[in-house]
Amino acid sequence: MSSYKAPLDDLRFALYDVLGAEALFERLGHAEVNRELVDAVVDEAARFAETVLAPLNRIGDEIGCVYDKATGEVAPPPGFKQAFDQFVEGGWTGLTNDPEHGGQGMPALLGGVLTELVDSANLAWGNFPMLSHGAVKALETYGEDWQKEVFLKPLVAGTWTGTMCLTEPHCGTDLGLLKTRAEPVADGTYAITGTKIFITAGEHDLVPNIVHLVLAKLPDAPPGAKGISLFVVPKFKVARDGSVGERNAVRCGAIEHKMGIHGSATCVMNFDGAEGYLVGQPHKGLQAMFVMMNSARLGVGVQGLGLSERAYQNALRYARERLQSRSLSGPKHPDKPADPILVQPDVRRMLLSQKALIEGGRLLSLHAYSLLDEAEKAGDAEARARAETLVGFLTPISKACLTEWSIENTYNALQCFGGHGYIHEHGMEQYARDARITTLYEGTTGIQSLDLIGRKTAATQGAGLKLFLAEAEAFAKRHEGDAAMAEFIGPLRAKCGEWGKLTLDVLQRAAGNPEELGAASTDYLFYSGYVVLAYWWARSVAAADASDRPQAFKEAKRETARFYFARILPRTLAHKAAIEAGAASLMSMPDAGFGA
Repeated sequence: MSSYKAPLDDLRFALYDVLGAEALFERLGHAEVNRELVDAVVDEAARFAETVLAPLNRIGDEIGCVYDKATGEVAPPPGFKQAFDQFVEGGWTGLTNDPEHGGQGMPALLGGVLTELVDSANLAWGNFPMLSHGAVKALETYGEDWQKEVFLKPLVAGTWTGTMCLTEPHCGTDLGLLKTRAEPVADGTYAITGTKIFITAGEHDLVPNIVHLVLAKLPDAPPGAKGISLFVVPKFKVARDGSVGERNAVRCGAIEHKMGIHGSATCVMNFDGAEGYLVGQPHKGLQAMFVMMNSARLGVGVQGLGLSERAYQNALRYARERLQSRSLSGPKHPDKPADPILVQPDVRRMLLSQKALIEGGRLLSLHAYSLLDEAEKAGDAEARARAETLVGFLTPISKACLTEWSIENTYNALQCFGGHGYIHEHGMEQYARDARITTLYEGTTGIQSLDLIGRKTAATQGAGLKLFLAEAEAFAKRHEGDAAMAEFIGPLRAKCGEWGKLTLDVLQRAAGNPEELGAASTDYLFYSGYVVLAYWWARSVAAADASDRPQAFKEAKRETARFYFARILPRTLAHKAAIEAGAASLMSMPDAGFGA
């Protein structure tokens, strides 16, 4: 049976010692959000995650959601509704939302911490409130005043939940192909008709109403992605004055039977002339949906991090308890029949790989959330624009790398258990199954790779990359005379320089052959992620040295950083070689050459 304990020491180290959350909050106008308040919020979130959500994780996996074909209703696993009610009563659904709509107005950075704690404890349960936040952001940005008044307050309060309805049976990535129609009605509403699939929390009984944000095409829509509009379509009709009416013509047609996240309702949603309202301008729905999507992508990255953390905790405990064989250099515990497997170099390799990717990944993720705060609250327009550019650049890296690393981390955690990891009893196989979806939904790793190298690098002349490299260089310059940091500063500088040159080379080749971008994309994303983590590990060592943390904590950070620089950062060399190989090795094969 697996267990979970919130990693409070490392979370506080990340917040206070590395990211300087107290100074950040004060600078952004959150002076009331002091350490005492932050600690109280984090402690209570940890308590809820450990005592309420974590015990339901296995139940959700074993029982899953139940679909009633006759009614189209979906029942989440036992205990999920009670946990959701407690979550709502605690005010967690509105933690970072605007007080104007009933939220608490806390920084997004604290929202990132809450998300990790929830997803570590029970990822499937965490999917039910997750998309509401993105729906709120989309409606805040593009909704009419009455839509904000009517829909935002119950979404923020958690009395309603939201969804994001993009994908259709024949199209996901290429939304320009979607077929869902929106017909204008004389009363100013629209009749929405079509089928959407893979809709997370599309139907459930946790709340009385569900607010669907749906992409559809108007009759006069131009072809392709430029013809997409966004509509808000509630499960129960909602009038402009906020009154709730009869059941809308939207119904869950089925739920998917999945590899993992059994406790999360993944629905086929059928819209049969359902009443909806246009959000934003006609044919401009995709830009509104991207507000929601980008929020969700950061959140899914945290899902990968959360799974990695829980899997690591259990693998580490097992490695300390499992007695098997002796140390290669002689018995370490001669009073016992065998040594714990933690003494074995290969077990340490697996555990250190997890620790390095998790603790470095936590800083990557939390830094992105802090940039959301800066993009919204920084004192001048230039600072806000800088933060927006940088978080846009880091979002595909965070989403893709944290989820892909969760595959590696849960694999290594399971591997530490040997055959015991493969059976149901210890819970490790669930993490491996649950992790797999995180690399797929909210844009696959391939899509994130194309977003990074195409939209976020080529299309902007490397604007986000330049900002990140400047930040890394400023840090390196501050420590260039520090002997204790020399082993990290030199390699970090060298790798950042290589990153810049590699980017320029790819973009130059792509100018002559567009296939070069696609050919390089995934390797470029991983290369970027490993360099970003090198920066955060160097920052971690410097922050630990300057802190009042116990010496053992400081030494653990330094040794983990050494491991990262010695054994994980060299992965960039393989990715660099693959990038430099160019598109020819991928595109020269004729279709027939792949086989029958």
